[in-house]
Amino acid sequence: MPTMSAQRVHTAFLLLGVVITQLLALPCVNAQELAPRVYWPAPTGTNAVVLGYQFSTGDIITDPTLPVTGVQSDINYTILTYQRYGSLFGRTANVQVNLPYSWGNTEGYLDDEYVNRSLDGSGDLRISATINLRGAPAMDPADMQELRANPRTIVGFSLTALVPTGSYNPDRLLNVGSNRWSIKPAFGMIWPIRPTWLLEMEVGAWVFGDNHDFQGLTREQDPIWSAEIHLVKRIRPGFWASLDLNRYRGGETRLDNGPPTSFQRNARAGATLVFPFAGGRALRFSYSRGVTTRIGGDYDLYTLHYAVAWR
Repeated sequence: MPTMSAQRVHTAFLLLGVVITQLLALPCVNAQELAPRVYWPAPTGTNAVVLGYQFSTGDIITDPTLPVTGVQSDINYTILTYQRYGSLFGRTANVQVNLPYSWGNTEGYLDDEYVNRSLDGSGDLRISATINLRGAPAMDPADMQELRANPRTIVGFSLTALVPTGSYNPDRLLNVGSNRWSIKPAFGMIWPIRPTWLLEMEVGAWVFGDNHDFQGLTREQDPIWSAEIHLVKRIRPGFWASLDLNRYRGGETRLDNGPPTSFQRNARAGATLVFPFAGGRALRFSYSRGVTTRIGGDYDLYTLHYAVAWR
């Protein structure tokens, strides 16, 4: 039978890489994610359920390319997530499914006319899959402990899809759901600066399908290119903190093949802290705000996640 110390270490390893993403529900924040630890592995067979709450306040609407100015929003999100780690072609891989719900209020000006809209409904279903291409073969807890003691460069690929299942009313300008498919392929890398310090990077692009029912028109959107970087300090198994920064650009929109509008060029900065405790559980706190905001990024975001992991 393992000692109590070994049990604690084993439980902590189950949390590694589980509470890793800032799970954002609304379409406006797809490219604005700050998601440390996406490519850090966990032992094969690890499962996790995460319940998240987020609060955002400021210039945020469900779609920052809409012609609304002077925006002030206070929006709440709850997110239920299931994540499973396994092996794919002998490499560490995981699948994650997110079910979001949001409510709140947005006010602003549309063509100089004051508008006020309450939001309440389910967001688009989000499905993500990640595989580590180099540096993280499928592993058991002993392999994970060796990787933690001697971290190495890891390269991974991820694919995220937003399925148009969210609440959507075609007669309204502001909606929770997007009424379109979106996908994001991305490549990421973890580079160990020192055994307890990691530099993580990711580049990717959100690619959007067309919304064929946008107030009687077809709405198209160009891809949004994104890059993010994280400086991670590992304190003890499952206990870590990070400084986070991203930048994203693109996303011009067209209505019925009209002229392009609403080019985005924004950046966000934030910090994350994950604290594990008994029974394979952990709390994750994060905060971020816009540091360069051309369209729709000047808001504060507060996040709290509660995770339970098992194997």
